[in-house]
Amino acid sequence: MFNLRHPFFRSLAARVITTGVASGWALAELVMGNPGWALIFGAIGAWCAYEFFLVFDPDNFKDDDDA
Repeated sequence: MFNLRHPFFRSLAARVITTGVASGWALAELVMGNPGWALIFGAIGAWCAYEFFLVFDPDNFKDDDDA
């Protein structure tokens, strides 16, 4: 669905912002009373946090030219 191993996400700032926006949007949806959308965005935020911070390996984010 999303390519979270794109070279764009090599930067810590891009990973933090992406995770924060998804998680923040989940919280906003929950506050507005939309639990379905909150669940979807919460799952995206959790998936980003897992990929970007728990199992992060910089070698997975290299361009094909960087080999």
